[in-house]
Amino acid sequence: MLRLTKKLIFAIDAVVDIAYNASDAPVQSKEIAQRQGIPRRYLEQVLQNLVKAEILRGVRGPRGGYRLARERRRISLGEITRIVDQMEGTADPLEEPGGSELGRAVLYPLWLELQEAAMQRLDEVSIEDLCTRARAAGVQCSASDMFDFMI
Repeated sequence: MLRLTKKLIFAIDAVVDIAYNASDAPVQSKEIAQRQGIPRRYLEQVLQNLVKAEILRGVRGPRGGYRLARERRRISLGEITRIVDQMEGTADPLEEPGGSELGRAVLYPLWLELQEAAMQRLDEVSIEDLCTRARAAGVQCSASDMFDFMI
């Protein structure tokens, strides 16, 4: 079931932050937590699940952190949404519709159509798209501070 939750927002924020602030060094979770205002206890759980789902790759060691597991343009918001939905494991009330005949015959099918349309749209939006929007909005990028090619 498509729900906008804190965990989903944290997951999207973390992946976009890693993509947007990527450099030669992996992005550390404490940096993501500071930039995005995400509590670290939630962030670590989300990051580990994104590693298991092969959205991110964890890099061990004192200079370790996280990198994208594949190109930004190949990771969609729909994919992240499905991963977080599985993480949360909440039951979808539409899977076992109860209630009135009107609800089962009209409301549930309509809601399923809306959810499907929303997921299709989320599948069309890539992490690259969000990074482009961040640049256009003038969001500061820490990677640009690290790579100053002025001679």
